[in-house]
Amino acid sequence: MAGGSPCASCKLLRRRCTKDCIFAPFFPADDPHKFAIVHKVFGASNVSKMLLELPVQQRGDAVSSLVYEANARVRDPVYGCVGAISFLQNQVSQLQMQLAVAQAEILCIQMQQRDGCRSQDDAGRSDGHSLAAMQQMVVDDTAAAEAFLMQNGGGGFPPQLMSSYGGAPASNVHHYGQQDHLKRESLWT
Repeated sequence: MAGGSPCASCKLLRRRCTKDCIFAPFFPADDPHKFAIVHKVFGASNVSKMLLELPVQQRGDAVSSLVYEANARVRDPVYGCVGAISFLQNQVSQLQMQLAVAQAEILCIQMQQRDGCRSQDDAGRSDGHSLAAMQQMVVDDTAAAEAFLMQNGGGGFPPQLMSSYGGAPASNVHHYGQQDHLKRESLWT
């Protein structure tokens, strides 16, 4: 009880606020909406039981979580916080995919530029070394592409992009991407 005024919970519940009121430190009288929404979603008795089971130093965080979850549940009665979290995870996943595609395109351009420089250097040779050098370059480029894809999850790249840089393991990557897409899809449905 702060300064003779009952806390928001006691005011809403129309009861006398005692000095050892469990709600008083977390639901001040000047913010009645905070307790009203928590009470509407969880019930005062349940909130009281939850707070009493927690150590005193964790109660503030618990109240913050309850207020956040209650607000989310009022906005979205079916999914609540899970709906907001799923939406944000989906956005992050889409942005990661866009970033990976952009990085793959950069790698393709860099490989094409490197191939162009090497072919100009090898154009003056006619001793057979240029063919071996080209074969080694293809092996190196394929290994670099595979390493890049493994490092960046590999999944979800369109087959056109995969075939555009020399056929690095497009079938495996595309298959992995389809499985990954199905896993993600099941989370959102």
